[in-house]
Amino acid sequence: MIRFYFHPTPNPAKISLFLEETGLPYEVVPIDTKKGAQHSPEFRVINPNGKVPAIVDTDGTGGREVRIFDSTAILLYLAEKTGKFLGEPEDRGELLSWLMFIATGLGPFSGQAVHFQHAAPAGNDYGANRYRKEIERHYKVLDDHLAGREFVVGDSYTIADMSAWGWMGRAFYVLKSETPLDPYPNIKKWYQGICARPAVERAGKIGTDHTFKTEMDEDARRALFPSNYS
Repeated sequence: MIRFYFHPTPNPAKISLFLEETGLPYEVVPIDTKKGAQHSPEFRVINPNGKVPAIVDTDGTGGREVRIFDSTAILLYLAEKTGKFLGEPEDRGELLSWLMFIATGLGPFSGQAVHFQHAAPAGNDYGANRYRKEIERHYKVLDDHLAGREFVVGDSYTIADMSAWGWMGRAFYVLKSETPLDPYPNIKKWYQGICARPAVERAGKIGTDHTFKTEMDEDARRALFPSNYS
């Protein structure tokens, strides 16, 4: 059983998709980040960094519980556990490269673009421009790579596709546009192909039976950006 610590944001979405693609049994544990649940002592045992997603595999190696945090680590762990969506052995270098491109570039720059465009106080024009331009550059790198390709790595659907898909679902918010993928036709075509998979609809229903806080009030800001208040 996979105990899945979840909030409806891009990084947990990747894990939702993997779980639905594979049919692994899982239990959802809602972590309401705007209420600060990620900072509770109980959750910090699961992820000392206080972020979602995280999982506990109750049937890990040797039958013992194993905790895994960070979405890329979780995808790699679950793909190796199940033997699914890892691509061909000869594509291992490409798989790792694109996973890290997303983990260290596309994902963090998306998050900072969101922060400086939507959450930071007025007057942070340099920060907003810096991260907006960097995320546009990352989109262009991925768009160029996807020219003439159906998948990010090799000739099959892999965890690299799932990882990139998790963030593309928020492109409208990252790029502050109603048609964010129009300048990136190869990403757009690839994204539409992933979204046509039946598992995507199922993944989108995960957590909908829980009411997460949506207001961005002072308490939410302190929960989401605690270093600003330390």
